Amino acid sequence: MYAVIEQGGKQYKVEKGESLDIELTEVAPDAKHLELDKVLLISDGNDIKIGAPYLKGAKVIASFKTSAQEAVVKGEKIQSQYTRRRKNYNKKTGHRQKYLRVTIDRIEH
Repeated sequence: MYAVIEQGGKQYKVEKGESLDIELTEVAPDAKHLELDKVLLISDGNDIKIGAPYLKGAKVIASFKTSAQEAVVKGEKIQSQYTRRRKNYNKKTGHRQKYLRVTIDRIEH
C-alpha cells in the first residue's frame, strides 16, 4: 500500500515504514506524531483512489524517531556566486534548508 501526499508545495510517494525528509513545519515540542491530511492518491495494489484534489477522510500518520525538536535535520549547503566582470565585485551567498525527518506509521482511508 502506498500514498501520494502533498507537503510544503512538494509531492511525496510514501509507504509504511519509510523514512523521509519533508519541509519544516511548526510542531509542538512534545508531539509524538504528525498527521498529514493532504492525500492525493491511495493505492493498495488492486484499487486506486484518486482525490480531486485531495481525498476526504484520508490521512497519513507519521512519527518522529526521538522528539520533534531532534527530528530537524539540515540539508546540503547551496552556494551561489555573483560576479561583475572588470568591476572587481564578487558576492558569495549560501543557504542551508532545514527539514523534518519523519517515519511513516500508517496510511488511513
